[in-house]
This record gives sequence, C-alpha cells and structure tokens, in this order.
Amino acid sequence: MAMTRVAVVAFDRIRPFHLSVPCAVFDEPAGAPAPPFELRVCAAAPGELRTRAGFGIAARHGLRALAWADIVVVPSWRDPDETPPRPLLAALRRAHARGALVVGLCVGAYVLAEAGLLDDRRATTHWRWAEHFARRYPRVRVDPGVLYVDEGDVLTSAGTAAGIDCCLHVVRRCLGAEAASRIARMLVVPPHRQGGQAQYIEQPVLAAARDTPLTRTLDWAARHLDAAHSLDSLAARAAMSRRSFTRHFRRHTGTTVGRWLLGQRLALAQRLLETTGLPVARIAERAGFGTPLSLRQHFATAFGTTPASYRREFRGR
Repeated sequence: MAMTRVAVVAFDRIRPFHLSVPCAVFDEPAGAPAPPFELRVCAAAPGELRTRAGFGIAARHGLRALAWADIVVVPSWRDPDETPPRPLLAALRRAHARGALVVGLCVGAYVLAEAGLLDDRRATTHWRWAEHFARRYPRVRVDPGVLYVDEGDVLTSAGTAAGIDCCLHVVRRCLGAEAASRIARMLVVPPHRQGGQAQYIEQPVLAAARDTPLTRTLDWAARHLDAAHSLDSLAARAAMSRRSFTRHFRRHTGTTVGRWLLGQRLALAQRLLETTGLPVARIAERAGFGTPLSLRQHFATAFGTTPASYRREFRGR
C-alpha cells in the first residue's frame, strides 16, 4: 500500500509543541508492517528557523512539498494579526485545488482563512482568539465550542492539545479506527475525546491512581452502561450521601453525573459501531440509550451525524 504523504508547514518563531503534534502522530508506525505516512517538514524559506523556546530547527524542504503532499498541515501561526506570506497562501490554494486535505491546527486556522479556504464553511480555533477570528473573517462560521471541525477537504482544530485530536481524526479517516487507536495508545492519549467535543472537556479522565469508593463506583458504572443509573443510585453504591457524592464527583470529573454518563454511553456506542456488526438497536440497548431513536438524537447532537453514517465512515478501513 502506498504511503500517504504529509507536509507540515514550519515557520520562524514557531512553538515546538505545535510542530511536534502532527510530527508525533503522522510519524508513529504503531506496529504497522510499513509506515503508513511519509512526513516532510517544510517552510516558505528553508533553512534554520528560530523557535519560541530559544533553539533552532532546520527545515530541508520548501513549499514544493505542498505540491507533493496528500495532506498539508499548518500547525499554528506566530501572530494572528500578521498576514502570512503570499507564497505560502498561494501554495495552500494550489494544494487544496488539486485535492490535498488541508488542516489548520490552533491559530493555523488563520492561515487557511487568509487563503480563502474557509469561506462559507464552519471552522474553529483557539478559544482565546475565536471572537477575533470571527471579526476578521466574517465569511467563516466559527464554532468555538468544539475540539475540531471536519469540512471534508479542510479541517481546523481548537488550541494546543486539540491538535492531537484533529490529527488522530485524520488518521481515522485515512486508515480506520484501529490504526488511530494504536497510535493513540503509543502516544498515551485517548483515541477520541468526549464531552460534546467541547474545548473545556466535560469528561476528563478520572484520577485512576486513587482507589476510592467514588472511582470504584464509576468504574463499575462504566462497565454496566446498559443499566439505569442516577445520582442517587450511584451515591448509594459508593456509600456516600448525595451531597458528598456530588462534591467529590465534580472534583474528579469536572462535570455532572448526567453529562458524564452521556459521554460514556456515546463513547461505547462509537466503539461498537466501529468494531462490531451489531444492529443499531442492539447498540442502543448495550450503551444504555434504550431505543435507536434516543441514540440517533444524542448522536446527532454530539457529532452532527447518524450512527449509520458514522459506521460507514469509520468501520472496516
């Protein structure tokens, strides 16, 4: 199988973490018999670039790499108020026009918007710059409450670590859910974060190192999502008062019992859609939604698609 070619655009004064995100995801073989991606870091002016951390990096490839790539990633931009260089914008337009997938991570969305690739499309960026972005690019429909936006041939992500989520999503599109999960395990990150994909994740990972009645109760609930659960039933199982359980639950998860349960059920439904041939009705039962209609309604609200469409997109690649 031919490798998918990925070009990552570096620039002077880049933050090292922003550059490392796509490099870490697309350069990780994760046990595959052959590397699935061929990665090149390029720049408008090849040579040594300064980083915000005080050290330099060398970019051996110029913008011709964008004509070579199947996927082009702009991992950020040094200043939202600075117009990117014209050669970079032109190269992005040409890459997009010939069918390359173009990805803007964090404030890299500014570069895609400046190139005109986000006009009349939905997009996101770092929450700190969302209002500024919307004022500067009024033709873009900005959604500041998601981790990433997939518009088919153009993707954008929210700030910093959300770039990992977006890049893993690209891997899922290219290679399927299992490949994305293998890479996520190697990077020690979730393969697909939940919480309505809000930038402030409403379902952070529990502090698993602490073995407490609360964590044991939530671990049990996550393994029995087909049963009915409530704040009172979970508090009783943890042998805690309703008030104490609520206080400890929010401290550990940052959200409410109802939202946590919904996130767990959606995550289980996704896994079953990706990895099994179970009918949607059976998945709705196992994930605790009860009926296919309830599953479809929650799925549409959280992901903007149907369970059947999600299965066609992510299963069996």
